[in-house]
Amino acid sequence: MNRRRCATAAITLVCALTVLASTGQAFAAPEPPPPSRAGATEDAPRKSLEEVRQEIEALYRKAASATDAYNLAEEQADKQSAEIVKLAQEIVKGQARIDDLKNRAGAAARAQYRDGGLPPEARLVLTDDPQLFLDGAGRIQQGQKATRDLLGELTRTQADLAAYTKDASAQWRKLEANRVKQAKAKKEINSQIAAAKKIEDKLEKEQRERLLQLERNAEYKAQTAWLSSGVLKEISRSASPQGKKAVQFATAQIGKPYVWGAEGPGSYDCSGLTSQAWSAAGKGIPRTSQEQWRLLPRIEIKDLRPGDLIIYHADASHVGMYIGDGAIVHAPRPGRNVTITGAGSMAILGVVRPDK
Repeated sequence: MNRRRCATAAITLVCALTVLASTGQAFAAPEPPPPSRAGATEDAPRKSLEEVRQEIEALYRKAASATDAYNLAEEQADKQSAEIVKLAQEIVKGQARIDDLKNRAGAAARAQYRDGGLPPEARLVLTDDPQLFLDGAGRIQQGQKATRDLLGELTRTQADLAAYTKDASAQWRKLEANRVKQAKAKKEINSQIAAAKKIEDKLEKEQRERLLQLERNAEYKAQTAWLSSGVLKEISRSASPQGKKAVQFATAQIGKPYVWGAEGPGSYDCSGLTSQAWSAAGKGIPRTSQEQWRLLPRIEIKDLRPGDLIIYHADASHVGMYIGDGAIVHAPRPGRNVTITGAGSMAILGVVRPDK
């Protein structure tokens, strides 16, 4: 399917659904009002459905930020685990080298013992043969050098072993710290998602449908404002070969569910989708949206081309891939699937280009 037509059709559908939703009417959430206080003459006002939508959105935003923290801690923990394994291998090799050097030193000591414990220098002094003296002096010098080299190598190997052990201990402490961060972030994610779902579960079926329409309405208003700025008039660039592959991968995931921390193939979170798409295109990028914003080259919005990543919100907690025609493909949030929406439907922080 032509992706340009697909993106245009998707945005048109959003617009059409929004028109149905934009009645201007506020719907009450089904939560019962709190009990009246003694002497009160009227119940406290209930929240409108729009206020409920904003509350749910805020909870999912917090969950997204915590998801980024979890993903970053997981990525760092994986790197530290690999480093610990590497250091452990070096420690094993270093210990084996020390054992070998000690064996060689022991062999030299045993040879001297077999000679009656008399140092070579003493035996040399006792000889009255000049040639034997000269030959013996050369061998002594060679032996002394070999001994110094042996002791020097033993000292260096022991120092390396101590350094490897120290590094391994430091990496282990970092690993444990990141595991604590992961556990804390996981608790925060589950807490925010549970709070949002609790609110959604109290809504009647009709109210949930209207809530979805209000979400689309908010996205449409933001997208309309973005497009009315004339931004698309300045964007007329084609994707790079790698960018095309990334877009093809990302759009092929449409319809798969959002799951926090997921990197496919059956589900994704927002940065899991973009990082895997670019990995499929042969370009490794950071795992989280915050690290993508921090480390990837930034470009102006007017220079947007398909495959670029648009980072959203002040805390860089969301990311989508630009596919052209003012649209992105992204994994929105728990309870939603990978989909196409307007690139300006959320607050844009900036744009990064993985293959710049």
